[in-house]
Amino acid sequence: MRIVFLCVISIALAGCQTMQAPAAAEQQISALTQEWAAEMSAHDIERVTGLYDADAVLWGTRSPTIRTTPEKVREYFGVLKTVPPDYKAVIAEQHIRVYGDIAINSGTYTFSETRDGKPVVRPARFSMVYRYHDGRWHIIDHHSSAVPTS
Repeated sequence: MRIVFLCVISIALAGCQTMQAPAAAEQQISALTQEWAAEMSAHDIERVTGLYDADAVLWGTRSPTIRTTPEKVREYFGVLKTVPPDYKAVIAEQHIRVYGDIAINSGTYTFSETRDGKPVVRPARFSMVYRYHDGRWHIIDHHSSAVPTS
């Protein structure tokens, strides 16, 4: 009986690999989202896509289709090869909720660049879902859409 009890406890604890303090997890998610924006601003496709889980789903701001494989996610971020040098992404607001090994961040960001000598600013909103595994948080779902004009 004692062996069965220990097995049950071991299995339960293994499933709780992220029993971090919620505030610490929120800080990690905030930092990871800021890292995403920094890598977008650096035009670093590999580092941006490295933040996504192998099972991630991406519905990008400029994408007519949903991206459901690492290859399709990488293909979407290929746009970073074509953006002007001053292209950048800036996180404006974040609303983070942590549920064990899953976290959700909903907020707004702005993409900006100069085209034909004129500033172009595209405000957008996002929802990113993260999962904690292999010792770190990974983006598993990302939806982005342009903010409608009023």
